[in-house]
Amino acid sequence: MSELTMWKFDTADGAERVGYALRDATPQQRRLVADAVYVTWPVGARKPSTRPITGLDTQAALGESFWGVLFGMIFYSPLLGAAVGSAGGPMWGGLTGFGIDETFVNRVRDAVTPGTSALFLLSSGTACDQIRDTLRFDPPTMVLTAKLTRRQESSLRDVFVD
Repeated sequence: MSELTMWKFDTADGAERVGYALRDATPQQRRLVADAVYVTWPVGARKPSTRPITGLDTQAALGESFWGVLFGMIFYSPLLGAAVGSAGGPMWGGLTGFGIDETFVNRVRDAVTPGTSALFLLSSGTACDQIRDTLRFDPPTMVLTAKLTRRQESSLRDVFVD
């Protein structure tokens, strides 16, 4: 079983700093992470920016298209909703089918605001505790998790990995 986790930090650069620490973690810890992206939202910025964490040797990465869809639903769903007629509609059903429900999306949207940042990890189910030990110098203020079955993760890979 895999997990999609969001690690929220109360500073705009906290997730980026932790991303560098994760990249410098032991090879065993890095292997637990299939994909990693951080979101920063400086005070005064109209929208957050996203960047993948490079150097993790993530052979199972879902890629930019997955993160684009996920972050679009989280941070831009009112715009997407206007474009398709409803922020719910079939898109929510599609994400729910992958194990990412509306509650997770809404909680992330409420948590990541100007002046904060977040680290998003797709990892093995055992990674959260091991990675948390790596992050003790700059602990997150909130961790949200969506558990994905093997079938859901496989479906994500079928859709988003070339």
